Amino acid sequence: MSLPEQFGSYELHELINSGGMADLYLATNEQKQSLAIRRLRHKGAFDFTTKRRFLRGCEVLSHIHNHDFVIGYIDHGKINGAFYLAMEYIEGNNLKLLSADADPVLAENIGNVLIESAQALEHVHDSGFIHLDFKPENILLSRNAALRLVDFDLSIPKPEQPIKTKSNPGTPGYMAPEQLLRQEIDHRVDIFAYGVTAFELLTSQKPFPGETAEDIVRLQLDRSGFKTPRELNPEIPAALEKIILKCLEQNAEKRYPFASVLVRDLQAALYV
Repeated sequence: MSLPEQFGSYELHELINSGGMADLYLATNEQKQSLAIRRLRHKGAFDFTTKRRFLRGCEVLSHIHNHDFVIGYIDHGKINGAFYLAMEYIEGNNLKLLSADADPVLAENIGNVLIESAQALEHVHDSGFIHLDFKPENILLSRNAALRLVDFDLSIPKPEQPIKTKSNPGTPGYMAPEQLLRQEIDHRVDIFAYGVTAFELLTSQKPFPGETAEDIVRLQLDRSGFKTPRELNPEIPAALEKIILKCLEQNAEKRYPFASVLVRDLQAALYV
């Protein structure tokens, strides 16, 4: 495709990223303001699951975007047969790539990143949803260290009591044991995923580095070879390690009951 391309009232200027189901473009609106367009790729008339997830992500974001650490929503719909989401443009990268590159923006702001990503998760839960795909790839950080949580395609309404879900999409390396074992889940699976994310950002390793879902859950249940964050990175404050380990508890009842309590402890541990 040659760029720029007119797409309804938007103009697509640059392909930023191409994921499994959608392409992300730097675009401008009629007022020449920069924004991001996420456009669903056509995979056939009967690929209902992909369309449903994409549109669910759009709807969830439209309800929860009014927060400093969640990507801004502009609109969504269908243009020339293609579903799209227009949202805030962040000039930066996701935490996975920044961590892999040892980017100084991440290193110099790691305390704020840990707190703000937890605050974003708190907002998602308070708004009545579970994210279900919380991981470094879904957290953006701009060049001036502005953080945004993205990608709500897998989000579901937050239940009053743990529930069994019909499907189990997501990224196994960040899933809680009850999720991998197809047991009942609630918002505390996101708190487990936060623990994995924080562990990885601080040590450059996953706490349960299995190749398959079966390997990962086995390591989660039998922790004989588990290394604590401070064993891998002695510079991590003891209070912060305690928080991460609480997030990673095998039993959901022993994790943080709410993201707000997690945020409170992070602020105390990191003196923010």
